[in-house]
Amino acid sequence: MNEPIARIRINLLDVDPPVWRRVDVPLSSTLLSLHNVIQVTMGWLHSHLFLFRVGDRRYGGPDEGLDFSPGVYKASNIRLKTVVDRGIEAFTYLYDFGDSWEHRIAIEDLREGRADIDYPAYVDGARRCPPEDAGGAPGFKSFLDALDPAHKDHVRLMAWYESIYRKRFDADDIGLERIRVWLGEFARRRKGPLLRHRREREQRNQ
Repeated sequence: MNEPIARIRINLLDVDPPVWRRVDVPLSSTLLSLHNVIQVTMGWLHSHLFLFRVGDRRYGGPDEGLDFSPGVYKASNIRLKTVVDRGIEAFTYLYDFGDSWEHRIAIEDLREGRADIDYPAYVDGARRCPPEDAGGAPGFKSFLDALDPAHKDHVRLMAWYESIYRKRFDADDIGLERIRVWLGEFARRRKGPLLRHRREREQRNQ
């Protein structure tokens, strides 16, 4: 089905070499849905709190412990279309308040989606994201340095990584199969309500 989509680029800030993803996301997506897309495409494990900063407002999830006091709104209550309609072309996404993984979310393009593609859909990207609880950007740099077998912490850090992820760290492996499986599941969950909404709209217009 055709529907308006946004092409977004997700850049993890303060890491080198760059870690980034590009995804096509329906404009009807809430920021909570976008959070799930970011988690899956970046390779995070949904283990920590998150916060969007959009213009002068902040949005968190249902279990973020932020009590939604003035200035903190529910990410499930705002859609990407509203962000676009406000003229906002980029905003930030913070994951893990301890490690402070900050992402820049840039809206690169707006257009009608293709009828033969289910959204959200992965487009491209580069490099694996840091391990959870790596210690922020400085900790990730130390981890990358330890990829050298001659590094004094190589054995310890590689064993730590493998105990969590059950495989060796490969900076060039972004986990594309996992990304496509999960985005396909997100698209499948959307399809039923989307079809129902389309039928109801067509009936009203008859």
